[in-house]
Amino acid sequence: MKRLLLTSAFAMGLAAPAWAEGCGDVTITQMDWASANVVTSVAKFLMEQGYGCSVTTVPSSTPTALTSVAETGIPDILTELWVNTAPAYAELVADGKLIELADVLSDGGIEGWWVPQYVVDAHPEAATLDGILANPGLVGRRFDNCPDGWGCRTVNDNMNRVIDMESKGIEVFNHGSGETLATAIASAYADQKPWFGFYWAPTAILGKYPMVQVDVGAHDAELHNCNSSKDCAEPGVSAYPRAAVKTAATTDFQQREPAIAELMSNISFTNDQMNGVLAWMEDNNASAEEGAVYFLTNNKDQWSGWLNDDARAKLTAILN
Repeated sequence: MKRLLLTSAFAMGLAAPAWAEGCGDVTITQMDWASANVVTSVAKFLMEQGYGCSVTTVPSSTPTALTSVAETGIPDILTELWVNTAPAYAELVADGKLIELADVLSDGGIEGWWVPQYVVDAHPEAATLDGILANPGLVGRRFDNCPDGWGCRTVNDNMNRVIDMESKGIEVFNHGSGETLATAIASAYADQKPWFGFYWAPTAILGKYPMVQVDVGAHDAELHNCNSSKDCAEPGVSAYPRAAVKTAATTDFQQREPAIAELMSNISFTNDQMNGVLAWMEDNNASAEEGAVYFLTNNKDQWSGWLNDDARAKLTAILN
């Protein structure tokens, strides 16, 4: 019953409580992938019910959010920023427009190109890019690419300028959303068919479906930085590094709402924790808000350490 009531509070956009003081309007990114939505839902609930903020979520992606901050100074908080594919992030921090607050995934994110385990079990050569390019039939002659607007789309497109998959018999299929990209893996597994494309962790997909990360060669930081730019003049093939996944806030917001900036600097998840939440959501057909409730009701010791004394007392009364 407690979880049901809390989930209803999320769904109804429960207003800031009557005790609310000292926190005004807050805008925060709502990225279009599942783990980021859980982070935003957890943060929104804590800000509203613990600190009395009025929180508005802003649909976004890493490049879009950074461009928005550079041009307009909003949103206030940007979380689950995969900054390895976003050179603009370091520039905004260096220019003093953004303050880095936290590694929201404490052990980093994993990005890369993958094939199903059963494909590699049957054909070990599919575990390398060279093996795939020499045998495109092993992966169904298709590469499942990121949606437009994602940082990985820029990297993949630049690497493909060098690889030229289509000349080797592999169609590049650009997905329209993260949901269709995930569905493509699940459908391949259901039918035990080939699959080859980009994916990342933490995700319920990589938690539920054993996949092998394709060996594309070593990581080259200089090449990867170039691949991450749409204006890359000399792209090359480089593995993705372990991704730094950040929460940041605008400098103006950090000065305006220091208590909320401190809260956001404490909010952090391990990949195992997030994989567990995402797998639970997948198994229960649950929303990000329900996933947030699942996390909050099962990890009191963790989130209570994120809050100041007043907010801890208020949230404990709600979530106990």
